[in-house]
Amino acid sequence: MQTPVLRKGAVALLASASLLLSACSSDDRPAGGATAPASPTSAPPASASPSADLPPAKGSADVVKTLTDGLASPWGLAPLPGGDLLVASRDEATITRVDGESGKKTLLGSVPGVAPAGEGGLLGLAVAPTYGADHLVYAYFTTESDNRIARLQYDEEKPAGQQLGAPDTILRGIPKGSIHNGGRIAFGPDRMLYAGTGETGDSGLAQDKKSLSGKILRMTPDGEPVHGNPEGDSLVYSYGHRNVQGLAWDSGKRLWAAEFGQDTWDELNLIEPGRNYGWPDVEGKKGKQGFVDPVAQWKTSEASPSGIAYAEGSIWMAGLRGERLWRIPLSGKADGEPLAAPQAFLEGKYGRLRTVLAAGGDRLWLVTSNTDGRGTAKSGDDRILLLKVR
Repeated sequence: MQTPVLRKGAVALLASASLLLSACSSDDRPAGGATAPASPTSAPPASASPSADLPPAKGSADVVKTLTDGLASPWGLAPLPGGDLLVASRDEATITRVDGESGKKTLLGSVPGVAPAGEGGLLGLAVAPTYGADHLVYAYFTTESDNRIARLQYDEEKPAGQQLGAPDTILRGIPKGSIHNGGRIAFGPDRMLYAGTGETGDSGLAQDKKSLSGKILRMTPDGEPVHGNPEGDSLVYSYGHRNVQGLAWDSGKRLWAAEFGQDTWDELNLIEPGRNYGWPDVEGKKGKQGFVDPVAQWKTSEASPSGIAYAEGSIWMAGLRGERLWRIPLSGKADGEPLAAPQAFLEGKYGRLRTVLAAGGDRLWLVTSNTDGRGTAKSGDDRILLLKVR
C-alpha cells in the first residue's frame, strides 16, 4: 500500500461564496457516528430536507436538447460561473470548455502526468468556490504510480490548447488499479473538497482506515484533513465503499453517494461521517450490526451507477450498464427513506450514462459514455444532453 503524501500548494485560496457541485466497478464492469458541530470547516449537518421540498411520487425527465456531441470518453463535468461547462476526457487527458448555450467546444489543454489505462485516466473535475478570484480547476486523475488530485489555473487569455497552468498536486498516494479508481470530486456546502475513491480490486482496502482506497475523503482546498473529520489527522470521512463515483448534497446539506456493487447490488447511500458502509463484508441491504445499509439498491444489470445530482427534491443517478437515468424522490426523513420507489427514464435510448449535474431549477446536464471502450458508440457519441425534470 502506498503512503499518502500531502502538501500545500503555493496558491492561497481567497474566501468567497460557496459553490455546490454534484458528483467504477467492473462496469464500469463488462456487460454479461455523530455529526460534528457546524463551523466554517466542519461537515455540513445531516439535517432532513424541508417538507416544502418534497417531490411528487412520480416524476418526469425530458431531453430538451443535445448541447454538444463528438466527445471522446467524457468523464468529469463541472460548471463555470455564467453557465459554461468544463468536461474531462478520461483517455485523452484533456479538458474542454463547452458553451452552455451554443455547445461550442474550446480545448483548454492537456493535463500532464495522466496515464490512462483500464478505468483510470483523467476523471473528476471541480471548480474552486473561489474561482472568481483565482480561476482554479481541480482534477482527479491516474498516473503511472497512483491516483491524485491536483489544481490547475485556467487562463482564458491564452491561446486555445494552452490555457491550463502546471498541476499543483494537493493529494497523492491514492492507490490505483486497472479497475475501481473512484474519481468523483466535488466541493460541498462547507467549501471543503470531497473525493470518492475505489478499492482498486483489493477489497480489503475498503475496511482499512489507514488506506485512502474505498473511501469518501474530505479535505481542505489545500488537500489537508479538516477539523471535524472523524479522525483529526485523517482525510477519511466514511469507509467500507467499493467504488464511489457519485457525490451530491440535497437541500438539507446531506451528502449522498452512489457506488458499484459486485454481482448483486448497486447502492445509493446517505453518508454520515465515520460510518462503515460495509464492503466487502456486506453488499446491499443486510441489516448487519456495525454497517450502514443503503437507502436504495439495484441489480447491477439495472444500474452500475456513476454520477448523481440533486434537483427538484430528488436524487438523479446515471447508470452505465443499466443505460438509464434513475430518479429517487426524497421524503425528508432522517434515515433517508425515499418517498417512493425509484423511477427509471431514458432506458436504452442514449446508451451508457456517466455523469449528471444540476443545471439550476428543473434542469440537469447528462453526459453519455459510449466511447470508453465498453459501450457501443453511435454517430454523435459522446454527447451532453440538457434535461427538464420533475
